[in-house]
Amino acid sequence: MLNQVLQLLLAGVAQGCVYALVALGFVLIYKATETVNFAQGDLMMLGGFFALTASVIMGWPYWATILFAVAAMAAVGMLIERVVLRPVLGQPAFTVVMITIGIGYVVRGIVTMVPGWGTETYQIPTPFVEDVWNLGDVILPVQQFMVIGMTAALCAVLYLFFRFSTLGVAMQATSQNQLAAYYMGIPVRRVNMMIWGLSAGVAAFAGILLAPVTFVHSNMGFIGLKAFPAAVVGGFGSVPGAIVGGLIIGVVEALAGFYLPEGFKDVAAYIVVLIVLLVWPSGIFGETGRKKV
Repeated sequence: MLNQVLQLLLAGVAQGCVYALVALGFVLIYKATETVNFAQGDLMMLGGFFALTASVIMGWPYWATILFAVAAMAAVGMLIERVVLRPVLGQPAFTVVMITIGIGYVVRGIVTMVPGWGTETYQIPTPFVEDVWNLGDVILPVQQFMVIGMTAALCAVLYLFFRFSTLGVAMQATSQNQLAAYYMGIPVRRVNMMIWGLSAGVAAFAGILLAPVTFVHSNMGFIGLKAFPAAVVGGFGSVPGAIVGGLIIGVVEALAGFYLPEGFKDVAAYIVVLIVLLVWPSGIFGETGRKKV
């Protein structure tokens, strides 16, 4: 019984890491621009296809594949902000949200039309995908530890980037107050573009981690529907909240899929959202805003 629980918790944490990274993309863009990017899941899917191209078609090693996919998606994210979103700055939030939904559909359509991608399901060769650790009666897949370790490493890199780099500090300033950042000489528009690039790069990293589980296909972007509740649970403006929310959703899904009747796994994330919002209306780490009337 204990062995079973340990295996479920490990699988849940590994899946939660993917949710956390996609949710992190939601939060980064929202903090900087107050825009909810509903195309985040599809950007993750596109990153998976870039990784597929580098790994299978070009024959690059796994680590080079990761760097290529993250860099390519960072460029795509900046291009989307510059060409599609910057012209509608100042428009109602609903307009921008609909544009991000449209971007998701366009990305999905483009992927299905690209030769070598299409609507088929593909597998990216991944180190350790078949390796396991035997600890007594407990069988632990090495791949899940790799996902957790790589997510932790990325979070550490992002922490150091935001804490010590000039660009990271500029991004933080922009996310807190764009007008004040502008008066302090920070090129706000350029920083916003880079934040979109960073968010898309993180999404690509999540797609690579998810690929051994769901494989790479044009509909893998629907994982964003699970990452959005993770961002809400943690508190939509909180970076640590995105990580914690993703882990909570992943673990709850894993346990619900095993112990509860079929179908509960698909709605578990939204039940958690309802429960958390009843207790913490702004999410676990969200800031509570009060309005005087």
